[in-house]
Amino acid sequence: MSRAHYEDRVLYQGDVWVRLDTLPRLLAEGWRRTLAEGGVVSVIRTPFQWAMGSPVIEIETGGYMGDVGLYVPEVQLREALALLQGDGEDTTFPG
Repeated sequence: MSRAHYEDRVLYQGDVWVRLDTLPRLLAEGWRRTLAEGGVVSVIRTPFQWAMGSPVIEIETGGYMGDVGLYVPEVQLREALALLQGDGEDTTFPG
């Protein structure tokens, strides 16, 4: 199975957003929760759309669960990396 491709940096809603990683939807939603608890805004990009909120109904009904791009505003990148590296998970970020 091929992995979805998402750009490292994108212009979204007038701001530059940086991709933290490409990962399965459920894992990305968990990372989003960690980021939100730390005050970092995030957005998920699927092959079909951008998702600012976690669409629980989509997840429960078997919506798109493949690889997604997880993005944060460039101005919050340092905070995001600190939060995710502090949660004990093995994370890989683009250089």
